[in-house]
Amino acid sequence: MHDMKFTKFFIPCVLVIVMAWASCKVDRVSPVTEAVKDISGTWKVVKATRNGTDITAYNGVDFSQFNIVFKSGTYTLNNRLPFLTDTSGTYSLNDPQYPMQITFSPTGEPAVKTDFVYPIVTGVRNIDLTFSANPGCNSNTYIYTLQKVN
Repeated sequence: MHDMKFTKFFIPCVLVIVMAWASCKVDRVSPVTEAVKDISGTWKVVKATRNGTDITAYNGVDFSQFNIVFKSGTYTLNNRLPFLTDTSGTYSLNDPQYPMQITFSPTGEPAVKTDFVYPIVTGVRNIDLTFSANPGCNSNTYIYTLQKVN
């Protein structure tokens, strides 16, 4: 009689332990690879600030005419504005998947690096570039927010 109580208790306990152990499954999750950032295309200035003040609608400067075209590692400036460089050339991102800086290498001039931010704002991809328009005048800091032209 005593063996029967032990058996009734022991067998269900063993079954529960075996089922619990068998149900444990280790899922191996592969890390998601971030896509390479592709900035190819024509980009226009949608917002410009100088020292924190919005100057997009400033009289005398028509930001709507300026654009920059990125294509196959090159960039072309159209309708120049105060910018990192006045000359078209090549560009590179410091990391194609997680860029934090962009380097502009104007033809015949020294390369210029700046911070590169690539956010999505209200569903639209932007590029934010922060720079001093004149290397000798670091007191003016510009931030241009660019959006791709459709």
